[in-house]
Amino acid sequence: MTARIRTRGRRGQDADTAADAPAGAALPARGLRFLLARRRVLLRLTAWSVLETGQTFLIGYGPARALDEGFLRGRADVGLVWLAVTGLGVLLGACGTARVYAAVAALVEPLRDRLVERVVTRGVRTGDAGSLSGLTQQVEIARDTFAGLVMVSRSFVFTAAGALAGLFTLAPPLLLVVGPPLIVGMALFAATLRPLARRQETFLVADEALAGDLGTVCPGLRDITATGAEAQIAAGTGERVEAELRAARALAHWGVLRVASLTIGGQLPIVLLLAAGPWLLSHGVTAGALVGALAYVTQSLLPALRNLIHGLGTSGSRLTVVLRRLAGKDTGTARPPDTGPRPGPGPGPGPGPADATADHGAPSPAFSLASVTFAYGPASAPVVQDLDLALPPGAHLAVVGPSGVGKSTLTALVAGLLGPSHGTIRVGGHPVPGPKAAAARVLIPQEAYVFSGTLAENLAYLRPDAVPGEELLAAAEAVGLAPLAERLGGLDARIDPAALSAGERQLIALTRAYLSHAPLALLDEATCHLDPGTEERAERAFAARPGGTLVVVAHRISSARRAGRVLVMDGRSTAYGSHEELMRSSGLYRDLVGSWTPAPARRGSEPALALRDAYRVDAVAGPGLAGDGRHVVAHRPVGEVQAPGDLRDGGSLGREG
Repeated sequence: MTARIRTRGRRGQDADTAADAPAGAALPARGLRFLLARRRVLLRLTAWSVLETGQTFLIGYGPARALDEGFLRGRADVGLVWLAVTGLGVLLGACGTARVYAAVAALVEPLRDRLVERVVTRGVRTGDAGSLSGLTQQVEIARDTFAGLVMVSRSFVFTAAGALAGLFTLAPPLLLVVGPPLIVGMALFAATLRPLARRQETFLVADEALAGDLGTVCPGLRDITATGAEAQIAAGTGERVEAELRAARALAHWGVLRVASLTIGGQLPIVLLLAAGPWLLSHGVTAGALVGALAYVTQSLLPALRNLIHGLGTSGSRLTVVLRRLAGKDTGTARPPDTGPRPGPGPGPGPGPADATADHGAPSPAFSLASVTFAYGPASAPVVQDLDLALPPGAHLAVVGPSGVGKSTLTALVAGLLGPSHGTIRVGGHPVPGPKAAAARVLIPQEAYVFSGTLAENLAYLRPDAVPGEELLAAAEAVGLAPLAERLGGLDARIDPAALSAGERQLIALTRAYLSHAPLALLDEATCHLDPGTEERAERAFAARPGGTLVVVAHRISSARRAGRVLVMDGRSTAYGSHEELMRSSGLYRDLVGSWTPAPARRGSEPALALRDAYRVDAVAGPGLAGDGRHVVAHRPVGEVQAPGDLRDGGSLGREG
């Protein structure tokens, strides 16, 4: 069993994975159900918008009456009264607009909550590396864009209704001048919506492909130069640049039609009103009515149409793309199946017996890798090469090695987040990737996902069934969450993720994974923010799950000593065995452990960090430490002194190592 490892900073991912197949077919139906479920909010939004309709009506009608019945007849008092009425209408409209924002928030925030739930579902169940991006970027884009669309669409509908009613009230012939170009402009704009959305999506896909390609190429420039692959990589990157350029040009061409729509529907009526002025005046239209019509077009219809075209044309297509992405990525996510009877409130839930045997009745390995090779690019050096490894059910494996050698890459391969270049991976006898393999493992990354809600909802999120409170409390006690749960106010306490420390979020995520039915637990630096005592308790709880298998990417050497088997990854070859065997056979492992000897009685100053490692491995160098200064710096170059704090390599699903 050998592995060739290269040191890299961040992992680049194939850009094609960014363009998941959209689930657009069901999107309109979902949107309609979402709106129908909030009929009261829509009614409230409509009621407050009526005030804006009155404001729009008075913007043209008031000045027209002020001229015709007041100023043009020498009755300044009447003219001033009509202007005052118009001003009062503006104030009432502003009051309605303020209430509209509250109604829009009541409509938009549930959408955001639902999208966040989908993203968190994917993150906590599959360990998707793109979940954090989806949560922080795509969901926020969807929320802000949806709010903007509601505002501009509502504004145009009620503004157009008020303006057209005002034109008809002033003089019906005015509608013959303003109405036709407005209808033509709206029809042209409506015809561009679907092609524009498709080209917007094409552009976003091309942009993501280019970004993904650069994310792979830039960190691997040294490997590209070393292998002489500059021309090949430049050609591939150039193709993606050209693809984005073509998509941008196509998008710009359709943007010209949006400008034409605005010109025809909003600006042409102004020209027509001025050109047809003599004809209108000769057919009974008063001077005040003509001025009012110009006010309707310039102050109401044109701004509303401009906001609609720019908002719905750009933001609408962007919202469609983002919602398709979020909905499409979620469609492949399934809850772990309920593969066995619900456990009672014992020491732990334990995994269900999900296909624990192979076809001939022999137990399948918890996971196995056969000649697995993986690299982050076709011209990059392999991170893992020809790796063979099989772990039996119930085993406890620790993965150690210097930072950047591919420890997190290994867990991502087993979890199915990355696909090997060569070789096969199985979890519980099922091929990876696959739904059965995904249901048989749970991955806990360094960045723990916790969502707003009760503590019980967070803990039971990976269970398809209702989890009794006694079982939740038993799991919290086993993992070490009980003191935090009591401090928060119990299982029914609502939690704010931003108010929790990184270690507290990790405890919640660990307990959530402990309660799942997945037999294989992958802890990828999942305890790096915990103190040594709490880390030990959590690891022992996972190791004691009936039928459960534990894999820990260790950041303290004590984790390796607790494990039954240890995998050492060092960039040249791998070593596998127990702690004692590796101490005899692996020079790197001995260097990682260092020349530690039991520390003598402390004297003088002490390290600032309280050291309570059960195996008496000191995490920081201090006056009382014996040896040559190379004390168990597990994931740093040998001989480097670690600053006070946990030994960690900073790795996460977003980084290698």
